[in-house]
Amino acid sequence: MTEQDGVRLQKALAHAGVASRRVVEEMITAGRIRVNGEVVTELGSRLNPETDLVDVDGTAVQLDTTKRYVMLNKPTGVVSSMKDEQGRPDLRRFTSEFEERLYNVGRLDAETSGLLVLTNDGDLAHVLSHPSFGVTKVYIAKVRGSVTPQTIAKLTKGIELEDGPIAADKARLLDSSKGTSLVELTLHSGRNRIVRRMMAEVGHPVIELVRRQFGPLHLGTLAAGAMRELNAAERGALLTIARDAQE
Repeated sequence: MTEQDGVRLQKALAHAGVASRRVVEEMITAGRIRVNGEVVTELGSRLNPETDLVDVDGTAVQLDTTKRYVMLNKPTGVVSSMKDEQGRPDLRRFTSEFEERLYNVGRLDAETSGLLVLTNDGDLAHVLSHPSFGVTKVYIAKVRGSVTPQTIAKLTKGIELEDGPIAADKARLLDSSKGTSLVELTLHSGRNRIVRRMMAEVGHPVIELVRRQFGPLHLGTLAAGAMRELNAAERGALLTIARDAQE
């Protein structure tokens, strides 16, 4: 890339919403910005927003503004598909309002609600959905029966299912009353209906299930059926995971 090619670093980062050009220039001279893994301190540096990877204080910055990242609180009764062959409600009702063609990252069962990411960034979607990259998901399950500490220990130690052994990364009992319990499970497995099968195996069938967290993303107070675009910090956290997976 010649001196006249590309975009000035401070202009690109200001356009990306990192900070004003003046503040970005201070970040550059302070050595807080890396381009393709190398610290850049020259104010005249240029880059290609479509191909170069930039991070500030170790967190990746989205330079490609054609990419869209949306969080959906998927309600129960909706299948994680863009077209359901059985005619059930699908994700098109949520993606139709965007110009870009968005796709879901991973899946949630029709009867499971909670956090689902929609994006047109295929590389990011691959990293987030593939279990080998270890992106964790946190679920809250309302189950039948009173869950004991021994059962919680069994979930983290590991149990045997028909498709092989599985262990929760973390498990804890949140509440137990009136014949039901609330259990929080943290997993990085992407196996089908894994939480429901795990809880059934230990004798506590799931009544309700919601995914509260996906990697660095938290559902927060987002209402069922509502959507919002990820903020800069959330996008940066996801892009950092994708960048680190490619290194």
